[in-house]
Amino acid sequence: MSLDIVTFGCRLNTTESEVIRREASAAGINDAVVVNTCAVTSEAVRQARQTIRRIKRERPDARIIVTGCAAQTAPETFVAMPEVDRVLGNEEKLDARSWAATSPRVAVGDIMAVTRHAMRAVDHIEGHTRAFVQVQNGCDHRCTFCIIPFGRGNSRSLPMDEALAQARRLCGNGYREIVLTGVDITGYGADLPGTPRLGALVKHLLTDIPEIVRLRLSSIDSVEADDALLDALANEPRLMPHLHLSLQAGDDLILKRMKRRHSRDEAIAFCEQVRRLRPDVVFGADIIAGFPTETEAMFARSLDLVDECGLTQLHVFPFSPRPGTPAARMPQLDRAIVKERAQRLRVKGEAALGRHLEVQVGSRLKVLTERGGIGRTEQFTAVRLAAPVEPGRLLELTMAGHDGRQLIAA
Repeated sequence: MSLDIVTFGCRLNTTESEVIRREASAAGINDAVVVNTCAVTSEAVRQARQTIRRIKRERPDARIIVTGCAAQTAPETFVAMPEVDRVLGNEEKLDARSWAATSPRVAVGDIMAVTRHAMRAVDHIEGHTRAFVQVQNGCDHRCTFCIIPFGRGNSRSLPMDEALAQARRLCGNGYREIVLTGVDITGYGADLPGTPRLGALVKHLLTDIPEIVRLRLSSIDSVEADDALLDALANEPRLMPHLHLSLQAGDDLILKRMKRRHSRDEAIAFCEQVRRLRPDVVFGADIIAGFPTETEAMFARSLDLVDECGLTQLHVFPFSPRPGTPAARMPQLDRAIVKERAQRLRVKGEAALGRHLEVQVGSRLKVLTERGGIGRTEQFTAVRLAAPVEPGRLLELTMAGHDGRQLIAA
């Protein structure tokens, strides 16, 4: 008998799955599978349902417990599945009381009523060389395409002393790289006394915890980047030169219809400013293809944004209408057009990554080794190692070539 956890989606879910593992194990849960779902796209929900059915076929006697953002936003979807034994909301899954034998089959509370982000300390992140510290949860913004605020609630931040304590704990357990994660981490601190910003947290982490070898940020919203954060990027070599930006589109009218808070020119100017401060920085970005009302000319501006911002790593999302969001009620594009534009964006991203890889060939780079014979550079570029190396080692290696997707170490 075993307790297994299947995790979909973001780094928040990855971190929270470790809390689930601890609380469920402490409650004596075994011969069960917890499915920690994602709701960012309809495809993510479909994959979760498909996985649940497969698990039941493979382990007919195992209990299946469903939680995560899809369970929070559409619990009825999973309650109606005969394969599912229990459904827990996003806040309930982290509460030890939810795993007690007497707890109800369905426990999904009002996520908008949650006002504090309390630390649920973890000792390790199973299967990961980098450790994630969840410094923020939820989002106060209401982008018209996004269901996540309804799965995660309003923005709430982890007090700085608790964030430092968690990072110190993970460093003490051997992690060489700490990744700050959240739904909207550049919104960090707005709900805390004194309203500290993300830049202040970053500087305290690097100053107070010299054991942090690498500090990395997850996805950020460029319009919220504060001066202290930019100063840290310019002057703190342990803050990694890699930013993943929530850009979403390159056309101003589409950005307005998405209810984004930046313009195309502001996105380009931000990348130029950061590159002046930190010349070795690389940028990744989320971009949505086929948003409602997007014309071919509007889409072309998203394609052009890849070059104008100097993006090297794209996360491309074919637009997915999420029930209950304003964008789902807008005039939709034909799905074939959405898929075709997403593919063109991916090809553009692959070409940009290829150019970035080519520039790195011949360089000696610091690589943090991971499982599976790969590692990551400071710029988060994947490196195929010449021979398997124990995960978590920091090596300086010469890049002998690349295969279009990753560097190849000599």
